[in-house]
Amino acid sequence: MFLRSVYARLLSRGPCLRVLRSWGSAAAQTASRPEFDWRDPLVLEEQLTADEILIRDTFRTYCQEHLMPRIVLANRNEVFHREIISEMGELGVLGPTIKGYGCAGVSSVAYGLLARELERVDSGYRSAMSVQSSLVMHPIYAYGSEEQQQKYLPRLAKGELLGCFGLTEPNHGSDPGSMETRARHNPSNRSYTLNGAKTWITNSPVADLFVVWARCEDNCIRGFLLEKGMRGLSAPKIEGKFSLRASATGMIIMDDVEVPEENVLPKASSLAGPFGCLNNARYGISWGVLGAAEFCLHTARQYTLDRIQFGVPLAKNQLIQRKLADMLTEITLGLHACLQLGRLKDQDKVTPEMVSLLKRNNCGKALDIARQARDMLGGNGISDEYHVIRHAMNLEAVNTYEGGAQVSGRGFAETSLGKRGARWGGDSRPESFSQLSPIGSMTWGKSHSVPHLEQLTLGPWK
Repeated sequence: MFLRSVYARLLSRGPCLRVLRSWGSAAAQTASRPEFDWRDPLVLEEQLTADEILIRDTFRTYCQEHLMPRIVLANRNEVFHREIISEMGELGVLGPTIKGYGCAGVSSVAYGLLARELERVDSGYRSAMSVQSSLVMHPIYAYGSEEQQQKYLPRLAKGELLGCFGLTEPNHGSDPGSMETRARHNPSNRSYTLNGAKTWITNSPVADLFVVWARCEDNCIRGFLLEKGMRGLSAPKIEGKFSLRASATGMIIMDDVEVPEENVLPKASSLAGPFGCLNNARYGISWGVLGAAEFCLHTARQYTLDRIQFGVPLAKNQLIQRKLADMLTEITLGLHACLQLGRLKDQDKVTPEMVSLLKRNNCGKALDIARQARDMLGGNGISDEYHVIRHAMNLEAVNTYEGGAQVSGRGFAETSLGKRGARWGGDSRPESFSQLSPIGSMTWGKSHSVPHLEQLTLGPWK
């Protein structure tokens, strides 16, 4: 009581009150003064939910403890470890955004965070997960019958089955509408006969289930579910890759493969089917490549801090500092763009142009960062001991597949110019594209005024 009465008398005096308030205000300002964290410059962490953080951290532990020790030899020997898919199935990260059928039903942002952690280890591992989730499970979930969903999705989610996606052909990459694979309907025995070839197919040499797109006699493009062991179906491995060596890549060759009618995806009859799958995959890629870029940045930063040349660390050179600042800037902007796109995706407000914009930007920037990091490591940069050259080689492929930079750019550039709207007699897509304006208004080029960013990235000198 005595202390309370003294405090009350003090507060009743104007000067004392002002002094006490100033002390409290100064203390609050000192306590809450923000600090720049180069590992998370724009505080992405605070924008994630508790569930998203838990999912990411759990998967990060798995990736670093169980995948990182395998990757060097897997890449050297061009070996894909099939058991990795089963391990991911046990963790519940296959088809994670699907609700039901044994899937986790998490947010799109959580899926992106998983892709980021996986590609921090290797793009080949992320490719295998992306194909299983976005290109195999998604079309069955989105375009399949209930019977197909019940038959395949639970086993795909557990990793008991491994799938692949057949769209690209030897003569048709960016032009899938000209595909030569044909499906002939046989009404008498309720089946289709498929003939043709697909190439550059992730997982095909080890796949149990093949989602293949073919043109039918009515000129519609339909999806077919082919199972390993079907007569006339083969999937030879493509040898000699210098990229994605830890991922199994091959062809799908179909020579009079008879597929029952119940294996046709009933809700897809045009290129919109496979394109919908690719949009899902490109979203995950946009997150994933930044995981690889982050690894390269962290490696280059530590290397240039530790490497002494002419009596000083390499990182003391302004040219090195500028490169690190540019790398950090691009990664930070890319991650926050991914977060925005993920939130829009969960609100069903995403257009294909948005996804293409981000896939194109992030893949290109990640490849540039990997190349810069390789250069900053000097001769050591070409050794797989440091992993950077592997990321650079992988990102060459990732920058190309599922929509190369030029083709992707043309798509959303035409929309922004209004050409498609004029050609189709009015289209609302230019307006829908503006939904990304909070991201699109950012400057994606290299920053030319980053005071102290170089030093903040490096931290205090040892």
